[in-house]
Amino acid sequence: MSKKPLLRVGLIGTGFMGKAHVFGFASAQKVFDLPYRLEMHTVADITEEAAARAAGDFGFAHASADWRTLVSNPEIDIIDITAPNALHKEMALAAIAAGKHVYCEKPLAPLSADAREMALAAEAKGVKTQVGFNYLCNPMLRLAREMIAAGELGEIHGYRGLHAEDYMADASCPFTFRHDPAGGGALADIGSHALATAEFLLGPISEVMGDCITMISERPDGRGGTRKVEVDDVGRAFVRFANGAQGSIEGNWIATGRKMQHDFEVYGTKGALAFTQERFNELHFYSNADPAGRRGFRRIEAAPDHPPYGHFCVAPGHQLGFNDLKAIEIEGYMRAIAGEIPEPFGFAAGSRIQQLVETIQRSSSTRQWMSVLA
Repeated sequence: MSKKPLLRVGLIGTGFMGKAHVFGFASAQKVFDLPYRLEMHTVADITEEAAARAAGDFGFAHASADWRTLVSNPEIDIIDITAPNALHKEMALAAIAAGKHVYCEKPLAPLSADAREMALAAEAKGVKTQVGFNYLCNPMLRLAREMIAAGELGEIHGYRGLHAEDYMADASCPFTFRHDPAGGGALADIGSHALATAEFLLGPISEVMGDCITMISERPDGRGGTRKVEVDDVGRAFVRFANGAQGSIEGNWIATGRKMQHDFEVYGTKGALAFTQERFNELHFYSNADPAGRRGFRRIEAAPDHPPYGHFCVAPGHQLGFNDLKAIEIEGYMRAIAGEIPEPFGFAAGSRIQQLVETIQRSSSTRQWMSVLA
């Protein structure tokens, strides 16, 4: 048996998402037959001490306080970016120019024009890219899309999508990079997941009517003062899909009590689906074909019948976790790098989501319906 080729990973950023990516790489190698062997080569953080600590904790062979050393290192094949949003463009473009494959957390860039530039650069260079929309890797979402495409719900009339959390609900929470006017706000930060899910299930959104609201107008600046907040705490939109369906999308980071309400509801002429990320191993299905007196939403529980669940557990009801979705995302990305499949959610797809976000924001300012370019 021939030995699989080796890919070396360089990680930039060691926060929550950096750790999730490391877990994903580790799990993916154990549960999937990947086309490559993976080596966690170098991790970069803001100081030498932080980088060295992360290298020890995460199993990297090397550490650096300068992300540019990862980009210029010929031994590294993949640059994995989990740094703050505003740094994504510079890092990704440098990595692309060096011929590296790039795995970047969302949002791809603060502005749609930046995201498009990154996507075009990757296409021109011929490198493979991935944006971190790992909720789409859930077997239950794949099942929902299959059921919709197969006509089990009939003609789709209505859609509701929501991503709500409460990590900004407290007005005493300080101003962060997420509040930066360039690309910040609840719609861009978490509403982008709701938008990605909507298009994953029903295809392209063609028109939007946005309403973006700032409820907490200033926050502590960390230096004893306050700083004005100009981005939305809640971003909503009525949406029209190219297939004729209509609905609504919301991103909300001041939803008190909500920790991970990434939900959707799909209504068709024959049935309906309902899903919540807070119980993301379940999909609820209503069918008009059920006899009168027996109708109601029934639970479909994740099981080995829903690939790739069976790679993680041989029995239903034992459930996948968030980091397992990262492993599934990474498995798809490795197969894309190997040329086995198209990019599951590359920079072009990430650019599309940022385009949707900005169109909704412009619509909110003009109070008019706006078309979304294909």
